[in-house]
Amino acid sequence: MTTTMSKDGTRIAFDRAGQGPAVIVVDGALCYRASGPSASLAALLTQHFTVFTYDRRGRGDSGDTAPYTTEREVEDIAALIKEAGGAAHLAGVSSGAVLALDAASRLPGVTKLALYEAPFIIDGTHAPIPPDFLTRLQAAVAANHRSAAVGMFLRLVGVPAVGVAIMRLLPVWKKLTAVAHTLPNDIMLVEANQRGKPLAAARWHGVTAATLAMDGGKSPEYMRNGMRALAAVLPNATYRTLPGQTHMVNAKVVVPPIVEFFKDHLDAAGAS
Repeated sequence: MTTTMSKDGTRIAFDRAGQGPAVIVVDGALCYRASGPSASLAALLTQHFTVFTYDRRGRGDSGDTAPYTTEREVEDIAALIKEAGGAAHLAGVSSGAVLALDAASRLPGVTKLALYEAPFIIDGTHAPIPPDFLTRLQAAVAANHRSAAVGMFLRLVGVPAVGVAIMRLLPVWKKLTAVAHTLPNDIMLVEANQRGKPLAAARWHGVTAATLAMDGGKSPEYMRNGMRALAAVLPNATYRTLPGQTHMVNAKVVVPPIVEFFKDHLDAAGAS
């Protein structure tokens, strides 16, 4: 483990492995280096790239400076890009894909994006996020009701009540509740585009980097509609569906198109 310092003085913990152009993996809600898909993604990506996996602020070994803002999370990525030598591709998953987009719209060092299933709700194929959900979630976190906060979030994203009850009995529950206080951060990232309305494209008007927008063939219709819409509003995007996949990341299936997309960029740069 290595650490770097974000602009506001927050310590950001990260691992670096592999050789080649830099790729920073941006986790979604409840995930960090010790829990979630980043380790399995990195294990395959390091065969081609120098891969940075990191603990988003408030998670794992990273610090957490209040108040939270999306801008500060973007600054965390800026610190990692500096560690990478000034330029990096970003690979974002779920709400991490939204954070990667925000970073690409504000930072000059983002060279390319690979995004998997940003959780947009842009039409009537899924109920919009309840308008009071963030307030209720923040109240649970403020009261240190960590299990309740995780349960609220899991039910929001479609985990059945019985599934949540079973998860509470498993070892993973301890990892989830350990980062429950960061759940409002992810809701702040995504809620503007979870209201059943067309994608707010203006938010990422500054994203000019080539972008691979991916979804799973077995994922819900609303998720696929959102990624298709994202590819349509970005100026340099490719949309791709991975047959048989769901929102649960399977690194063996997700990594090959990422490698292909990132390497195409390198080949094009070399040819020029």
